[in-house]
Order: sequence, then C-alpha cells, then structure tokens
Amino acid sequence: MVPDVPTNDADYTSMLGELKDIRRAGLVKLRALRVPVLQRTAVARTSNGSVEELLRTAVCRLDEGTLRTAAEYTLGLAQGTRDWPGADRRRRAAEIYGVSIERFRKDQELMLLGQVVEAIDHLGEEAAADRWDIGTTHRVVPVAVRGRTVPMTVHLHPVDLLRDVDVVVAPTNVFFALPEPYKSSVSASLRRAGAVRGVAGDILEDRVQDDLRAWVSRQGALGRSVPPGTVAATGSGALTGQGIRRIYHAAVAVPRGGTNDYYVQPADITRAATRALAVLAEERHEFGPPLRSVCFTLLGAGRGGLPYRTSISALWAAVEAELARGAEWDVHFVVRNPSAAALLTRLSTRIRPEADPSPTG
Repeated sequence: MVPDVPTNDADYTSMLGELKDIRRAGLVKLRALRVPVLQRTAVARTSNGSVEELLRTAVCRLDEGTLRTAAEYTLGLAQGTRDWPGADRRRRAAEIYGVSIERFRKDQELMLLGQVVEAIDHLGEEAAADRWDIGTTHRVVPVAVRGRTVPMTVHLHPVDLLRDVDVVVAPTNVFFALPEPYKSSVSASLRRAGAVRGVAGDILEDRVQDDLRAWVSRQGALGRSVPPGTVAATGSGALTGQGIRRIYHAAVAVPRGGTNDYYVQPADITRAATRALAVLAEERHEFGPPLRSVCFTLLGAGRGGLPYRTSISALWAAVEAELARGAEWDVHFVVRNPSAAALLTRLSTRIRPEADPSPTG
C-alpha cells in the first residue's frame, strides 16, 4: 500500500500555487507544468497516479451547485473546457457567481481553489480511516515531542465504554448545565453512565450532575456563566467501576442567543485543555494510586460545530506543550468517527489545522 501524504503548511501553500498554474494553463498543458506536490499526492491518493484524476475526484467532493460548477470551469474540468483559455474559464466562473471578473479573481477564485486543496487533503483522511481494521477499538500512536517519543492511545468507541483511564475531559457550556441523560452528547453519555440506577433502570442518584452542581455552588457561580476555558473537576459516579476516577468538565461552549446552538473558539479549547492538565497536576496525589492517565474527547466538535481537525489541533497545542516540558501523562483520545481517529493517528507526522470533514459527533 502506498503511504498517505500528510498535507503540512508548506505543502498546502505549494499545492495552492500549483492549482493556480493549472488554472492559467488549462488541462491541455498539464503534462508540461511542474506540479511536484500534486504529483506526489496523486501517486498516494489515486489509482493511476494522475493529477487530473486527483483534481476530478477532489472537485466531486465539493458541495453541488455554485461551488462545484465554478471549480469545474476554473480548472477546465467541465465538459468541453479543457482547452479553453484561462480568461474564458474565469469569465464563465464569474458569471456563475454573478460577479465581475475582477471581483471573482480577487475573492471567489481564491476561495474555491482553497476548497479544492481541502478536498484533496480529505481524500487522504478517508484513506487513513479505511485502514482502521474492523473490530479495532484502539490504537497506540507514537508521537515525537521535543526529541522524545511518547505513546498516545486513540480509542474508537463511545465515551461511556472507556475503561481504566483516570480522568476524562468532556465539553460543556459556560453555565455548566449538563444535558439530560437521554441526549446523545458526550456530556449526556457521561452523566448517564455515572448515575446509580435501581434494578428497573431508574436513576437513584445522578452523581455527576450532583457533583457538578456542588462545584458550581462552591464557586458562587450558580445561574451565571463562567469564562470560557474554565474547568470543573468532579467525581465520576458509577464510572468508578470502569476505572474512571474523575471527570473534568471543560466550559468551551457559549450559547447562541435564541437558538439551540453554541459558539466555540479554538483558543478556548486550548485554554481548557491547558487548565485540565494543570488541575490533573494539582490533584493527582490526592488519590491512591496517583492520577496519571487522561483522556480527551474532541471538545467543540459536536454541537459546537468545529471541524475535527480544528478541535484536535487546539487540544494538541496544550498537550504537546505539557509533554514538551517533560510531563509523563498517559494521554488518550476517544472518538466515535473513523475520520477523526485517522486524523489523530496522523499526529505522528503532524497535522495542519485549517480544515477537515464535517463533524457528526
């Protein structure tokens, strides 16, 4: 199997420049163009190593309608346009957007070429996701950090199936208001799994919820919001039976007024992850044996709407900084989507934060 080609910042910039060259020259002159990054990527991500096939496959991944159609004309992929002069293709694409040629050149054209680069990068993520064996629920990934290699474990299963990890870092909103246990979010799953139930399944003690309310009360924050990035450390309720000893509730979601949606900023995710690791260091020796392992969920990648890659990059910025200082934490990530798991496995070769597949949970 040909290895995947991760797209770093330099490759992204180079690939964008190569697409601009193809836009100007057209597909009929593709063989004469020097496009080494696209050629290398095509070898890894297409069946025949063809740059044209790579472009067609990537453009087909774009949203149907204006974006995809304009991209097809811009690159000469539309039927009968491969030999059109670049000016004619640009004019037709501008007409699709209903803007002037100059406006299109400065705005929409750059945007859609960037979207093609993102789509090419996603092809590698899809291939990496396909390499997760059926039945595989975790994988240990060696990651280089400041001259040493540290193991990171990636779990591919629901968070409530996690076992024998001391601390789980879960997202919540700035009011520390947990969702109802029957919801499908990470926080709801942990609340549900941490509850003590009777023989008929009814909740006798809502321990995670009770612990979080007690924490909020002690901070004098009942009924008001806290700054994004705040972390509340609570017990794990019935999850102690699975070896989960603490839940760190990371307040990263700011409610959008009048809606059921949230704002989440990547910088707040990094702050929350940094704070979570600081809390872990503060309280580790209060437990026997001391706390050592921590598992991050993808903060902000559910209802917060952030792409997986953005959440991972924001989290890893904090984790890597801590590990670079010599911390010996046993780091885990738990996700439910193979594409997210594939992105995490690519931390061994670094990732670029700008884009990734749409999150589904």
